[in-house]
Amino acid sequence: MPIPQLRDNPDYYSQKKDLVNTKDKFRGYKLIHSQVLQDCIKRVKLVFDRWFKANKSGYKLGRPRFKKTSRYRSFTYPQIKFDCIEGNKINLPKIGKVKLIQHRPIPEGFIIKTVTISRKADGYYVTLSIEDKSVPALSCNVKPTLKNTLGIDMGLKEFLVTSEGESVPIPQYYRSSQQRLKTLQKRLSRKKKGSKRWLKGVKAVAKQHKKVADKRKDFHFKTANELLSLIGCYCPRRRGAACRRQT
Repeated sequence: MPIPQLRDNPDYYSQKKDLVNTKDKFRGYKLIHSQVLQDCIKRVKLVFDRWFKANKSGYKLGRPRFKKTSRYRSFTYPQIKFDCIEGNKINLPKIGKVKLIQHRPIPEGFIIKTVTISRKADGYYVTLSIEDKSVPALSCNVKPTLKNTLGIDMGLKEFLVTSEGESVPIPQYYRSSQQRLKTLQKRLSRKKKGSKRWLKGVKAVAKQHKKVADKRKDFHFKTANELLSLIGCYCPRRRGAACRRQT
């Protein structure tokens, strides 16, 4: 009995080549920049690689979940011109010039590498990754000693406790905003699903959840910055520790 020919499984490069046929079958894909589509395929490849292979700690991530169009909240331009920002507008390929609120100017000598457009509850955000090749890469050559070592233990009663006896309380941002969320969700439940008032209520609830997430993120960054100002190197040891939501 002859051995049947093995099936060619699609990989990253074959799917990139097949984008031409995809654009012919689905006309809407022609409105999307080619490099944005290639980056979407790259995301799928990275997710499956992380599922099949364990990371450095020996852990494997879960099975990838395919997202429909309404749940796809960001796209990336892997390459873009440096002069894409003109005043208060950014020129995005296949989209055009879009108004932009730039919270700080790009430093001199830096080049824009990628641009990511993200959709959140309160609007759209533009994330720029910049690079300056003249800046040398940092290397950490600190040897751990008793004086420069700080132990950190995550807990349930306290957010964290250091080896020096200092503790950081849990802010409980979600619990402090539960009454406001309860009011907004009650208003939402009284509206007809699918109506304009219902959509407005959905946005109000989503914005309130985003406020809680922003407060939690700000607290995490400030706490991490304070800890890094005390120590020069961080080496996490999470094996055997329970991962819990604490804020």
